[in-house]
Amino acid sequence: MKEESFKDLILRKSQEDKIVFLTFDGPMEADLEEFIKQPVEGILYDLNRDRATVLTFIGQDNPKWVNDFAVGLVIAKLKKYYDLYMGEQGGSKSDEKERER
Repeated sequence: MKEESFKDLILRKSQEDKIVFLTFDGPMEADLEEFIKQPVEGILYDLNRDRATVLTFIGQDNPKWVNDFAVGLVIAKLKKYYDLYMGEQGGSKSDEKERER
């Protein structure tokens, strides 16, 4: 896939409330509402922002790991707030089952 068309795909999917992320098998897309319902560990893993992945870049010439690590912490905190909010709003049964995991 050409870089320009890949960029277009990502931007187009974002207009559809979907995200595109890279996996070992290549690009994947997910509905954003469904994606954020998974446990925070899954979110961070899918986005390559889990602690183990990010910390492998310490000591390399690219300081990008610092912001990646911070993003992971922010996502974890926001996910906690999201889960609390959804619980207060009486989320659906599937939301409850997801929170029990």
